[in-house]
Amino acid sequence: MDSTGLPVPTVETAAGLPSRGESRLRAGETRRTVQLPGCTMAVRSRENADRTLPPALYVHGLGGSSQNWSALMAELAGTVDGEAVDLPGFGDSPPPQDGNYGLSAHARAVIRHLDAAGRGPVHLFGNSMGGAAATRVAALRPDLVRTLTLVSPALPELRPQRSALPTALLAVPGTVRLFRRLTGHWSPADRTRAVLGLCYGDPSRVASEDFEAAVEEYQRRLLLPYFWDSLAASARGVVDSYTLGGQHALWRQAGRVLAPTLLVYGGRDKLVGFRMARKACRVFRDSRLLALPDAGHVAMMEYPELVAGAFRQLMADSERAGVEATRGTP
Repeated sequence: MDSTGLPVPTVETAAGLPSRGESRLRAGETRRTVQLPGCTMAVRSRENADRTLPPALYVHGLGGSSQNWSALMAELAGTVDGEAVDLPGFGDSPPPQDGNYGLSAHARAVIRHLDAAGRGPVHLFGNSMGGAAATRVAALRPDLVRTLTLVSPALPELRPQRSALPTALLAVPGTVRLFRRLTGHWSPADRTRAVLGLCYGDPSRVASEDFEAAVEEYQRRLLLPYFWDSLAASARGVVDSYTLGGQHALWRQAGRVLAPTLLVYGGRDKLVGFRMARKACRVFRDSRLLALPDAGHVAMMEYPELVAGAFRQLMADSERAGVEATRGTP
């Protein structure tokens, strides 16, 4: 503990795979662990980050981790002071104390981290499930969000793509047990290829060293006793959130977001329909679209330089609008 009596976060620097079995850190990254009410979260950031830059927070999707943001974090290292969280039960974060993996629980974890860190308002990024959680955060706590960047956000679709149905079926009790039995002979490399095939528009773009790192990470996660539970319960949480009405309905909350919003959709996304981009642009009040015809579900990993460029423009425009609004105030 430090002089305030608060726990001091554990910090690690990039040096391959740590001995305790955590995920690999890329060159220039550090990791720390933060204790929050109801959960413990691992937080990935860049070494020697410029703390005078505006803060940013990245939130991963279902089955993902903070590693999913490494490429974009590196691209934006000179633009924002970024951190990427591992949601409870994912990456290097243990399960939540109450076992709640609902979308609102993930959003609360993000809010608690931002409140505890005192870094808000931040430029908030979210992918897939993390995009839905980030939407909820921006709607409920506008004071914490400067801009919102959503990469293939998992917002409700009345007619999901057929290729997305197997993922949705993870929410059905017994499906995970059946899947594990049917794929018991798959190697970590086989499983990784299947995931990349689902998430990438063109899996051949993945460099061999990145593929090997992904296999290593998948193998590490398979050894976690809560791996399948966190995956199935979070999938169930996403599906359940689609059925909520009233003020908790995700599309209604999207319409309440005040922050300037960048929407990123991929033309080859097998999990979130590209057609949803039109509805999202209609619902989010202050939005713009980055359409990437060749991207899949994780555009920030496939085309980090294009996503970074679009975000820089969003950031510049929102800052300019803020200055003009201030000058126009009597």
